[in-house]
Parts: sequence; structure tokens; C-alpha cells
Amino acid sequence: MNSFYNKFRHEIVAGGDAANHVDQPTDKRRALIGGGILVALLVYLGVNNAWTLLFVVGLLVSVLLHELGHFVTARQSGMKVTQFYMGFGPRLWSTSRNGVEYGVRAFPLGAFVRIVGMNNLDECDPADEQQAYRSKSYPKRMLVITAGSLMHLLIALALFIAVYAFAGRYAETGSVKVMDPPAVLSPAQVAGVRAQDMVLSFADVPTHSREELVRAIVSHQPGDVVDIVVQRDNQRLTLTATLASNPADASVAFFGISSWSRDYVKLNPLSAARYAVVDAASTAKQSVRGVLTVLNPQNIVNSVTAPVANPNTRVSTVVGASQLGGEIGRQEGLKGVLMLLAGVNIFVGVFNMLPLLPFDGGHAAIATYERLRSRGTRVYRADVTKMVPVATAVVAFLVLLMVAGLYLDITQPLG
Repeated sequence: MNSFYNKFRHEIVAGGDAANHVDQPTDKRRALIGGGILVALLVYLGVNNAWTLLFVVGLLVSVLLHELGHFVTARQSGMKVTQFYMGFGPRLWSTSRNGVEYGVRAFPLGAFVRIVGMNNLDECDPADEQQAYRSKSYPKRMLVITAGSLMHLLIALALFIAVYAFAGRYAETGSVKVMDPPAVLSPAQVAGVRAQDMVLSFADVPTHSREELVRAIVSHQPGDVVDIVVQRDNQRLTLTATLASNPADASVAFFGISSWSRDYVKLNPLSAARYAVVDAASTAKQSVRGVLTVLNPQNIVNSVTAPVANPNTRVSTVVGASQLGGEIGRQEGLKGVLMLLAGVNIFVGVFNMLPLLPFDGGHAAIATYERLRSRGTRVYRADVTKMVPVATAVVAFLVLLMVAGLYLDITQPLG
């Protein structure tokens, strides 16, 4: 038990597996079993719902690019990188190239890049000290440790731009469409309104959105006679209706149609880039609130104990996100899946910058604290020993979070 804790403790402060596996042979039996299970899982997802498989592959690519951000910036900053692994847990396969160990591990729950000398507890060969993370300047350390979250932001921006330019941005179209046939014997049906009609004006008031149409209707009284201008098959028609009383409130006018005015609107590349930045900022702001909601213990307890968990506060895992991705794919196709991937990337990027170990934000907080405590030529090094108990508690809480989320994803599937 003590050896397990020491290994766990060392990996937390080192930011990855501190052991060298270059000279260790691959366990072929374990590699075949583990690899077979992973392949079988992907095949199952593809057969069950191709959109779910696409979403999962998108997540794996995002994780790979996250670590690639750390890897490239570390190498460019003169730091020594010894490992680049996809997954956690038992090693399934690995190979060594130019002093770096590349490989795959059994649990596809993330990835890691091992950079030597992350802090004062991370021992490294004295010959490597000049290439250690801790020996580099504060700007270089901050660039390397935030590169993962920055990569998530770049992924999200690229996805937003691609969807907005090729499929469109979901927004007001500037016109109101009648979605379904009008209610039976409603003023709209009697007047001759049909599904797919575009409502151009109501009682001489132009209607460019559903909200404008609703306001125009309720501004009248039951019994009022109004003209409605609609466009049908490239023809402009003027229809006359006598408004009735709303079934829910007899004092409010009733017309009797369901309408919508939002859809995917294609943007030129410049507009797509501009809106991508705006929407990424908005999503990041929402993600900060989402992180606080997810980490609220009361929300976790309420979600697990409630007969039906509140979808706005419940915790979820990659299983739930994949369920949602599959359902969105069925409804909206590729553009919907890519938009969900963009949102997930921003959320993960924000979550990863929590100023606690083992998150990247924890390493960034340590680097910032050391910079503030350093004076002139005197370089201050934080004692990470004091942070290990807190980091251990954070990991334990994350495990609890994952168990609760997995329970909810199985018993109350999203989508």
C-alpha cells in the first residue's frame, strides 16, 4: 500500500509516469487483450451509432492535440521530454524514438507528456538539470503548461469557423416560418395559413423573428380583424383573420400557429472567424459557471439522490457526452456533433486550468507563486511536499465525481 501511495505521489508531482520503460519488453498478451477491448468498443460504438463513434474519435483527437501542445512547446523551449502516452494505467505498447517513449495505455481517459524536473520533488539526472522544466524562465514554463488548454481553444475556434462557413451559424434568419399546420379551426387555419408559409407581416407590422410575431399577436384583442402577409412558393399573399381568445387566457388574442425564425445561416470566412471568437468567449464564460456547478458537492448529492437529476446541474462523464453526441448527430448531423465537440473542448480547457494539482492550472499556479517570491538573482522554489495532500484529495474527489457521473449516465442516459 505504501509503495502504491509513493508511486501515486511521485506521478502527481512529476505530471506523469516517472519510471523509464524503454528497456522493458511489451507484455504481448496484455497488449492483445487491451487493444482488442479498445477496438471492440470502437466497433460497438460505430455499429450502435456512427455519430457517437465520430464524437468519441473527436475527443481522442482533441486529447492527442492537447498533449501535442505541451510536447511541441516543451521541446521548443529547450525542455527534456521523455514520454508521450495516450491513456492511463497499464502500458499496452510503447516504442522509443530520439530519447522519447511513445505509447498507449489501457484506459483511454486522457493522456500525458512527461517533462523532467517539474518541481523541487521531481528528481532528475543532474546532467538534465539545464533541460528541466523548473530551470526555465517563467514565460517559458507558463507557455508550456498552458499549451494544452490553448490547444483546446484553437480546436474550438477551428471547429466554429468550419461549421459557420460551410454549414452556418445557428441564429435568427430574418424571417418567420410556419412549422406545422395551424391548429384545427384556429383563426390561422380559417384564414388559409399553411405549414412552410413565411410570415412577412402581421397587421401591417413587419415580422423578422418569432418574438416579433408573438408580440404583434398579443398586442391585439380577441375579435380583432387583421391582415397577414405570407410568402408561399415565391408568391406574396395577403390573408385576413379574425383573432380568437387564447385557451390559456381568454383576454389574450389567439392566432393558432407554431412558428420558428432560427436556423443555420452560412457566413463568409471573415464573419465566421469573428463570430467564432465571440462564441468561444461566451462559451468560456459559461464553462466557468459550469465548472463551479460540477464541483458543487450539493449538486452531486442532489443529482444522485433525486428521482430525476436536474440536467442543468447534474454531473456527467465522457459516456454521457458521447450519448449526447450520438443523439445530436441523429438530429443535426455533422454540424451538430462538431459544435458539441467545440463546446466540450472549451469546457475541458477551462476545467484543466483549475489552480490545483494535478491540473495544468496547478502547475501554472506554482510557477506564478515562485515568480512572485523570487527577487533579483534569488530564485525561489516552492515546497511541493505541502501540496501533495491537497492534490491527493483533489484526485479522490475527481474519482468520486467520475463514479457519480457514470452512475447517472447509465441510469439516466443523456439524449
